[in-house]
Amino acid sequence: MKAFLILEDGTVFEGTHIGADKEIVSEIVFNTSMAGYLEVLTDPSYAGQAVCMTYPLIGNYGICREDMESGKAWPDGFIVRELSRIPSNFRCDLTIQEFLVENDIPGISGIDTRALTRILREKGTMNGMITTNENFKFEEEVLPKLKAYTTGNVVDKVTCDEKYVVEPAKDLSDNGPLSGMARFDKEAYERGEREKRPALVKELNGKGLKVALLDFGAKRNIADSLAARGCEVTVYPARTPAAEIIASNPDGIMLSNGPGDPKDCGTIIDEIKKLYDTEIPIFAICLGHQLMALATGADTHKLKYGHRGGNHPVKDLATGRVYISSQNHGYVVDTDKLDANIAVPAFENVNDGTNEGLKYVGKNIFTVQFHPESCPGPQDSGYLFDRFIEMMKGGTINA
Repeated sequence: MKAFLILEDGTVFEGTHIGADKEIVSEIVFNTSMAGYLEVLTDPSYAGQAVCMTYPLIGNYGICREDMESGKAWPDGFIVRELSRIPSNFRCDLTIQEFLVENDIPGISGIDTRALTRILREKGTMNGMITTNENFKFEEEVLPKLKAYTTGNVVDKVTCDEKYVVEPAKDLSDNGPLSGMARFDKEAYERGEREKRPALVKELNGKGLKVALLDFGAKRNIADSLAARGCEVTVYPARTPAAEIIASNPDGIMLSNGPGDPKDCGTIIDEIKKLYDTEIPIFAICLGHQLMALATGADTHKLKYGHRGGNHPVKDLATGRVYISSQNHGYVVDTDKLDANIAVPAFENVNDGTNEGLKYVGKNIFTVQFHPESCPGPQDSGYLFDRFIEMMKGGTINA
């Protein structure tokens, strides 16, 4: 069946329909990862967007439910050059076509994704429609819908309904921490329980520590990364009052990634300011990083086309060392409006010089724009979880 991707500037791509049989209007973004399409599809940060994968062949290893970053897929639509319908992988549970249908996500394949990416890079991110209607009327019907579309406050859509606990990883050896994989509880997953997929057990340097994780659209691997280090993680809905979190007496607080414009989260920002005013160590990722900046008087702005992929270089300004990072964001903190008495830049994007992290003055708080939990993406910056654990144990971010 024919399908069409219609952009706000009037560009039309004709291809083949994939996924669910429905029409959608969404914000069109692109991701430069060569692998990890399942993690992209199940990352809540993509809620309200349709994702174009720049790598030409998608789906060749199928879908492995064990690798999902949340319980479902979140993008409005999926755009690829070529969709593999015959996957080859011993862990494969189903094809990507079956997964898209299961999650009610329509898409389009067979289009020139390089040309689409160039348009978005040159003109900036724009809205688009995926449809199978060959008789569409752009000016009269399509364009008004494209101009009217906004992602809105999607944090409320992706956050958990109630708090839950991710238990710390167990020491699997008799003599000390042992690297290994726990068994994935497929039956529990199929029952819909909030079981976490197995995480690689690391040195349990966070054993006995309790972390409160505010879920703005958290990827599972954030909690897994802490649990793998021995922490007990309590995950809270996005609008949980600061007083409730403080009263639970956590050793540390994590602010997660999530979708949308951070300025749409006004009441959440007010609660984060209350968390900032405590002495509890805080580590924030992506949207959480932006929300903490807004809570302390800084500003954010939208990038022309965002950073999405597993190959973004970031520089640690304290050491000069460059790490390759996984990223997914369309907004950044504006360092020109940063009060140096409150926070100073800690990381910088090597490609465009935008801010990738902040260190808060006189506070055990640090935040990053990229994803140290990776999945998909490199694990270069996973050490930041260890830095957070050292903070909770009484160290400082300067150590």
